[in-house]
Amino acid sequence: MVGRSKSSLASALSVAMADHGLESPTSLKVGFLAPLTGKLKSWAEPGLNGSLIWRDRVNASGGIRVGMRRYMVDLVPFDTRFQPELALAGVKKLIDEDGVKFILMVGGNDFTEQVRDVINRHRMLVATLLPSDLTPDAPTLIAPSEVHPIYNVTGVDWLKRQDHSLKTVAMCAQDDLHGLPSIATYRAAFEAADIELVAEHLFPIETTDFGAIVDGLLAKSPDVLCWDTAYEPFLHALTKEAYKRGFKGRLLSCTCDNYQDLIDQTSPEFMEGFVFQFPDFDDPRLNDSQVNFENANAFYEEFCERFPHSWSAVSWEYASTLELWKNAVQRARSTEPFSVLSMMKFGGVGHHAFGEAIWWGNELFGIDNALVGDWPVVMIENGRARIQEFSSIMDWWSRHKDALIRHMRAMNLMWDQRESSRYMRGLEKEPFMRPH
Repeated sequence: MVGRSKSSLASALSVAMADHGLESPTSLKVGFLAPLTGKLKSWAEPGLNGSLIWRDRVNASGGIRVGMRRYMVDLVPFDTRFQPELALAGVKKLIDEDGVKFILMVGGNDFTEQVRDVINRHRMLVATLLPSDLTPDAPTLIAPSEVHPIYNVTGVDWLKRQDHSLKTVAMCAQDDLHGLPSIATYRAAFEAADIELVAEHLFPIETTDFGAIVDGLLAKSPDVLCWDTAYEPFLHALTKEAYKRGFKGRLLSCTCDNYQDLIDQTSPEFMEGFVFQFPDFDDPRLNDSQVNFENANAFYEEFCERFPHSWSAVSWEYASTLELWKNAVQRARSTEPFSVLSMMKFGGVGHHAFGEAIWWGNELFGIDNALVGDWPVVMIENGRARIQEFSSIMDWWSRHKDALIRHMRAMNLMWDQRESSRYMRGLEKEPFMRPH
């Protein structure tokens, strides 16, 4: 009787502890589906490393509370190598074998129709860095951190306001689903800023020689060279070729990862004034009251200590998305995708890293699944990337949305055009130099 009573008491205590979240923690898995090798590595691996910092901090504080239970977070990476067939294999593995509850993606060429179908079939919540992936046919696909390429309009607008003498620009980008929507966005931004696009070039992703490309762009004597959303190896090669040719105008791009290497290989004077969209997180402006990324300076310090010389545009982005997801899971008391998504979008407003933002996108993407607010304009000054201002994307959109929609539609990039076979194959190749 005594032994049986002790056994009964132990069972009752076990149930009570489980009900109150006091039992041993259970793992909650998040998938990281992105190219961790190859040309797009700098937009994935640093993001995975930032996510590891977030994971370690969350787990050290007791994990994620879901109802009355607590869960430790486990990150499960899968290297797609930016190959659609690997992305498809990866999404199946993460869902069917690993049992993830949320998936982080770079998107673009990895987000194929087949990947979308798997996500829909499993009602999986997925975050992309490319809002241009968004479609009403993928209701659980969200862009809560990055709003590429729409924020690029802020850099163009700021640059023109600082220097009204800028009249012409030449632009190039790789011919893929990162470069193409960015081309359309920059076209609209230059049009709105009354800067003439005198030359434009799309190059194959296999390109290794950039001298002739830069020669073609400089033949038009532009005031500005724009590298669009070129991947780090491309951006570095293009910038060095422009330096070799003595370019004296302004440089503009979406990102400028590892800019210190470019300063070392060109000159501080050449890189001074380079405008792009991503700050280092030791920037004093990230202590502004509007910023929602907790202790950004400390995050940057830890990142650089643990993963030296690897900070990039995406180092913080996946971590920011994970924090939004964690908060929504805890409010929803569930990991069920539609419950979590409802909590994320509750009231139509969210806490973006750079301030309060709205869930938006219906006119451009067919669904309000992008979290859009202010975005920093960054310039290299005295050898450091420093925020010049936080610019309102929605303010620009309210004044120039017709131009952006027109340019997106001209390139078959609107949400209602993207199901065509032409889009799924990629647009046909452009001639070497195309005047606008």
